Amino acid sequence: MKTVLSFLNRRLSLKGLKTLGLAITLAIWAGQVAAQDAPAADMPVGERNLRVGVYVHPPFVMRDGDTFTGMAIDLWERISQELSLQSIYVELDNTGDLVTAVANADVAVAVTNLTVTRARAERVDFTHPWFDAGQRIMVNDDRGGGFWDVLRGLQDSGHLRGYAWIAFVIAMATLLVTLFDRRFNKEFPRRWRDGIAESFYVVMSVATSGKSPTRKNFLGWAGRLWQGLWLVCGIAVLAYVTSSVTSVMTTLSLTNKINSFADLPGRVVGVQPGSVSESYAQEAGLTTRPFAHIDQAVTALLGGRIDAIVGDAPVLEYYAHTHPDQPVSVVGPIFAPDKYAFGLTQGSDLTRALTVELIGAHETSQIDAIRTRYFGSDP
Repeated sequence: MKTVLSFLNRRLSLKGLKTLGLAITLAIWAGQVAAQDAPAADMPVGERNLRVGVYVHPPFVMRDGDTFTGMAIDLWERISQELSLQSIYVELDNTGDLVTAVANADVAVAVTNLTVTRARAERVDFTHPWFDAGQRIMVNDDRGGGFWDVLRGLQDSGHLRGYAWIAFVIAMATLLVTLFDRRFNKEFPRRWRDGIAESFYVVMSVATSGKSPTRKNFLGWAGRLWQGLWLVCGIAVLAYVTSSVTSVMTTLSLTNKINSFADLPGRVVGVQPGSVSESYAQEAGLTTRPFAHIDQAVTALLGGRIDAIVGDAPVLEYYAHTHPDQPVSVVGPIFAPDKYAFGLTQGSDLTRALTVELIGAHETSQIDAIRTRYFGSDP
C-alpha cells in the first residue's frame, strides 16, 4: 500500500511540474504578444523615417527642383528635427488627395496649409493649429472694359438692333445721294464705285460729325432745308451712339465689379478641388470650376473663363504680391475664418508629440519668425 501511494505522489509531482512549466511558457508567450501588440503611444518617437505628404501651395509649400520649401516645410523641418524624425516627401495633386492619403495611411503626415474642419477631423487627426487664415477673392482688374464685353453689352441691351437700322439708313442715304448727284451734278464721278465712295463719305461725315462737306446746292431754299434736317439727324445719330456705348460701359463697370462674396452669385469661380474653398462655394450655390494650382486658376481668370477665384487668403495675397505684372487683385474682407494644422493618420503616436512641439514653437515665437520671413510683420 505504501509503495502504491509513493508511486502516485511521484506521478502527481511530475505532472504538477509539467503543468507549472506549461503555465510559465504560456505566460512568457502572452507577454511577448502583448508587447508586440502594445499601442504605438508606448513606442519611442525618435529615429523614425516618415512618408510625409505635401501639396504645393505657395508660400506654404513650394517646389525647387527636387527640394520643397515654404513656411509649412520650414516649420515641419524644425519640429521634426526636435523629434529626430526623417522625412520622405511625397507630393499629392490637391488637398483632397492629401487628406485621403493620410486617412488611408499611405502617408503618415500631411504638410501644407491644411484647414481644420469637422469633416476632415472625422478621417484624420490634427495637431495644434499653427496659422490663422480664412477665405478671400481674387479678381481680374481689367475685366469689363474689353471690346467683346462692350459688344455683348450692346447686344443684351438691344442697341445692336438700333445700330443695324442706322446702318440700313446710311446705306439707303448713300444710294440716294449717289443717284441725286449723278442726275444733277456734272462734276460727280461717273464710275459707280467712285460715286458711291464719294456719297458714303458725305453721309458718314454728317452722321459722325454733324457737319456736311462743302456741296453745291442744286435745289435752292428746299435744298438748304433738307441739308439742315440731315445735319440734325446726323447729330442725333452721333449722340445716340455715344450715349449707348457710354451707358453700356458704365453698366459693365458696375455689374462686373466684385467687392465681396455677396457679388459672386451668378458667376463662375475657380477653386481648388477638395478644399474648404470648394465646399464653401458649392454650399453657397456658386458655379465652381476646379484648378489644382493657383497659376492655372489665374490663367483662366485672365482669359475670361472664370469670373473670380475663391481661395485661402494668404495664398492669394502672396501670389498677388509676388506677381505685380499680373492685373489681379485680392478684394473684400476675410470670410469663413479657419486654422491650419498638420494632419496625421488616426491614432498616430506622433499627434501629441508634434502638438507639444508646436505649442512650444508658439511660445518661443519661432512660428512668428518663420511667418515674418514669408509674409512680413503683418500677414
